[in-house]
Amino acid sequence: MTTSTEVAARAPHVAVLPIGSFEQHGSHLPLATDTLIASAIATSIAARYNVLVLPPITVSCSHEHAAWPGTVSISHKTLSAIVEDIQASLALSGIRQLAIVNGHGGNYVLSNIVQAANAMRPGSMTLFPNRSDWERARAAAGLKTDGHRDMHAGELEVSILLHSSPEVVRAGFEDGDYFADERSMLLVGGMGAYTDTGVIGQPSAGTAAKGHALIQSLTDSFGDHLSAINIEPPL
Repeated sequence: MTTSTEVAARAPHVAVLPIGSFEQHGSHLPLATDTLIASAIATSIAARYNVLVLPPITVSCSHEHAAWPGTVSISHKTLSAIVEDIQASLALSGIRQLAIVNGHGGNYVLSNIVQAANAMRPGSMTLFPNRSDWERARAAAGLKTDGHRDMHAGELEVSILLHSSPEVVRAGFEDGDYFADERSMLLVGGMGAYTDTGVIGQPSAGTAAKGHALIQSLTDSFGDHLSAINIEPPL
């Protein structure tokens, strides 16, 4: 655990805020999956770059998963307010750039928060990973699926957790594949309109080796985000 004295000595210019969720991930992954993934990415980032990793936000906008027991959501207004308050508080202690590490695709509002923050103060916030970062990571890891076909609790998420938190992956993911490529009314009907199990993807293809490669690729890509907010990444 980092102390205030240690932060002062390192003088990071960027804080990293993992944002996960508390939502169903089928029968083989825990409700905290997205938080565990965002935290694993943030931990890897911190091992390479001089950043301050903040505690994760563990509940976010998971309304599309409301049909399953255990899922908890907050409103987009609440999530926006939390992020904006954190950014303002960081600025008081001299950290003026914030990198959000988002583990949940349903947090659409984060894009608007980052756009607004940069309109007010250019280079103050970035949202990571973006679509290009994920696509690059999938290619580097040799995943069988793409981000559309493997949307939720599938190959990517199983792989990362088999690498970073293997103890939380339940037996049965090998038989958990469920595909729903056409889901144009997801915002209307939620996940329950397209999957019986809560899964959309190919968890059977997940491996720890792929998870390691995914994390390493994402860590590499984070350097581009530092450059975008005018922070020089280490060589």
